[in-house]
Amino acid sequence: MPEFPADVVVESDGERPGAPDAFQRLWTPHRMVYIGGENKPADDTAGQCPFCLAPQRDDADALIVRRGRVAYVVLNLYPYSPGHLLICPYRHISDYTEVTDAELHEIAALTRRAMTVIRSVSKPAGFNLGINQGEVAGAGIAAHLHQHVVPRWLGDANFLPVVAQTKALPQLLADTRALLADAWRDD
Repeated sequence: MPEFPADVVVESDGERPGAPDAFQRLWTPHRMVYIGGENKPADDTAGQCPFCLAPQRDDADALIVRRGRVAYVVLNLYPYSPGHLLICPYRHISDYTEVTDAELHEIAALTRRAMTVIRSVSKPAGFNLGINQGEVAGAGIAAHLHQHVVPRWLGDANFLPVVAQTKALPQLLADTRALLADAWRDD
């Protein structure tokens, strides 16, 4: 049996968890946080809302790609695909009908620019754009409005989401944020 450090748990077959084997398992333990709701705020009021708190942090730490005057662009912590961005107004509002004209225009402009930037970085074949309005519609944080910009590639919906309820993302979020932030230039 191979020698492993004392703090590494060894399975009954003598293999370290996550080690390559005949099944070529894909380990995605980070998804359990999302599935279990561990990062979902119990209190989503403005003082505790992650979309209100993110702009108070450093861009790299908060995964903010771009800041606008009344809205900002941030990577989704639980992306459907690499480069999945959220466009959020700074104001803590929950309904699309509450946006001001300035927020409406900047959310649209940031969405349009996000698509251009993502295309230059990773060449997707298309996008899903949308707002999940309310928890029943799929909003993970329904108290703070956010627009999804999800890049898509041909064949990106394979067996993993169907069989394993998971996505394989080939890049760390910090690396994706750096690529997109570096590519985001003002015209």
